[in-house]
Amino acid sequence: MSSRTLPLLFINLGGEMLYILDQRLRAQNIPPDKAKKVMNDIITTMFNKKFLEELFKPQELYSKKALRTVFDRLAHASIMRLNQASMDKLYDLMTMAFKYQVLLCPRPKDILLVSFNHMDAIKDFVKDTPSILGQVDETYRQLIEMYTALSSGEFQLIRQTLLIFFQDMHIRVSIFLKDKVQNSNGRFVLPTSGPVPHGTLVPCLIRMFSCSGEEVMRRQFSNGGNYTAALREGSFEIFGDRVTKLGTNMYSVSRPVETHMTGTSKNSAQHTKVNVAPNPLAKEELNMLAKLMGGLEVQKPGNADNGFRVNLFSTDEEEEEALISRPDDLLYGVINIQATKDQQANAELAKIMGQFAESGEQSPSSSSKGDDLLAMMDGL
Repeated sequence: MSSRTLPLLFINLGGEMLYILDQRLRAQNIPPDKAKKVMNDIITTMFNKKFLEELFKPQELYSKKALRTVFDRLAHASIMRLNQASMDKLYDLMTMAFKYQVLLCPRPKDILLVSFNHMDAIKDFVKDTPSILGQVDETYRQLIEMYTALSSGEFQLIRQTLLIFFQDMHIRVSIFLKDKVQNSNGRFVLPTSGPVPHGTLVPCLIRMFSCSGEEVMRRQFSNGGNYTAALREGSFEIFGDRVTKLGTNMYSVSRPVETHMTGTSKNSAQHTKVNVAPNPLAKEELNMLAKLMGGLEVQKPGNADNGFRVNLFSTDEEEEEALISRPDDLLYGVINIQATKDQQANAELAKIMGQFAESGEQSPSSSSKGDDLLAMMDGL
């Protein structure tokens, strides 16, 4: 697993989220000033300096639920609100779009070009706001500094880490189904035509060499596809032609987008529920997540006139139906504890906490991390 994957995952998923929200804001005829405020607020939060400092530190990927929590916070960083069903659909579209891009990258290093395509589009969203442009340019600089010097092997490890993260996600998306790049079971179709990766040749020739290194024989073979010569390499600078279209806005042409859970996805969710063994890394993951979320400011609308709701479905009825039909395994439960109202419950909780204190033998620094986590969560 690569410890340099998280920034690319976050930036690309964030870019897809902005594409979708921009399309929905236009489709629902949200006033331009409010729509611009939503986009600016989310991008400002997304590229917050403190947030990025934590994001770019070498670290393992978070779990799917932890990352989903980060994007829940990010999506509500402005006056816009999404209900559970729309947030589910938004996250499904984001993850499946980036999964498709990672799968179709001709070579692992092209994941960085996909990231730059997202960054270029984000920069265009805030082209009239110099202060936010500065934040975006600083992120370009960090991406170039961290990734352009990596070897092909390190990029392959990043790609493998991303594919492992996405491997159980098989949600059908109408755009992909209509374009015939996704099958009815939610799996993507890998093309057997088009340009080969930069730096490679069209497969059709086997060369044989002697012990001294001299070529002694050539043999042609059929590659089973319709491949063409490689395109020129895309630019890895702040400005330039990325060449690849992966990572560009597929919602620029207005068309409805639907998502459907496949049987495979539902089954994997059920299997996840059966496995109730405690995760020994859960506390550390929460602490790292808290550090990240410390930079995410969730804006609370001052009054009902300023805030508005965005629906990712065609109608409110479709949204309500999606919420009802969503598998229970994918819903995030909330447990309300009213410790101040029940003295018996208080005593029982105190007893349990005492047992944890005796058996855990945690160091002061460890318990202070938990306190810091609660404080950060309360402050969000």
